[in-house]
Amino acid sequence: MFLAMRELWFARTRFLLMGAVVALISILMVILSGLSSGLVVDGVSALQRTPVQAFAFAEGTKADSAFSRSVVTEDQADTWRARPDVARAELFGNTIVNAKTESGVPVDLTLFGIRPGSFLEPSVSEGAPLGGDTDVVLSDSARATGVELGDTIVVDRLGTRLDVVGFTSDKRTFGHVDVAYLPLSTWQEIHAGVRLGEQVPPSAYTEASVVAIEGVDGGALPDLTAGDAAAGTTAKILEESFDSSPGYSAEMMTMSMITAFLYAISALVVGAFFTIWTVQRSREIAVLRAMGASTGFLLRDALLQAVIVLVGSVAVGVLVGLGLGSGLEGSGMPFVLESGPVARGAVLLVVLGLLGAALAVVRIVRVDPLAALGENR
Repeated sequence: MFLAMRELWFARTRFLLMGAVVALISILMVILSGLSSGLVVDGVSALQRTPVQAFAFAEGTKADSAFSRSVVTEDQADTWRARPDVARAELFGNTIVNAKTESGVPVDLTLFGIRPGSFLEPSVSEGAPLGGDTDVVLSDSARATGVELGDTIVVDRLGTRLDVVGFTSDKRTFGHVDVAYLPLSTWQEIHAGVRLGEQVPPSAYTEASVVAIEGVDGGALPDLTAGDAAAGTTAKILEESFDSSPGYSAEMMTMSMITAFLYAISALVVGAFFTIWTVQRSREIAVLRAMGASTGFLLRDALLQAVIVLVGSVAVGVLVGLGLGSGLEGSGMPFVLESGPVARGAVLLVVLGLLGAALAVVRIVRVDPLAALGENR
């Protein structure tokens, strides 16, 4: 009895080879999980850390790169502020620019225009919060580009000078570019394309990319449909606005497709292995049935064999993958290990592999016990 359990030892070479394949798939799962999480963080971490429930875009704005296409006004922001289910609403600017420090270091920045002192202003880990019109607070990750506290950044083509007065306590990026928080009025001048010393059109100071909305009662989601009808906007909840980051949707769809094929391959590989294995041991199974072992017992015994192989192999693969992944974090590659996605991926690999094995061991039901008694001799 317990044939499947004993086979794990007597046919250990074959099971170790199978386990090695599953472990390699698990390592790849961890790496893909880290890349997916890293792309999310690198693409929209600044939006993730913005304390809003929704953004109101200009009506009819296309979803992709919506922040750069959308233009809303102060009147629309006032309409949102007047709603009873909105605690606060502020104009919010979003523009990607090329710039250089005075020492010539090139810097790509996503400018977030906010009102100093508003609920949109981030906490500062070093330096000071926004004060003057030319002050700018950079993402902590911008230090890696060579920018330091006290540096002056000059925006290309416009010549606008921005003084680095602080850094955030965490990484904040948008569209794979470090974020710089600056006063809304200065952002409006840059967005209007006003060069240093030129006259600023009065209308420029009434516009921004979107209206950032915070709900009442601890951030409850406002009635976006009613708000859009009143303000003439198209509001999206925070998570939906991630698609407005350049390339975000395409990156996520690509990673999802690769991951889906990985899971399908895992199930097929495990199913194929146990199908061949079941065929090879059909005579032993027939002997057990002839001795009185029930079909249910044999199925449970075979599935337990698959569970041991899968759980052990996935556990080893995840541990190796975490070790490799820890070396990739902070290497410049958009790679972030998160326990949730890795754990879900490991469970899914085991479940799908077990489904593939279950389809294979169903063959046990069709094994004729008379074959063990010399029926075909």
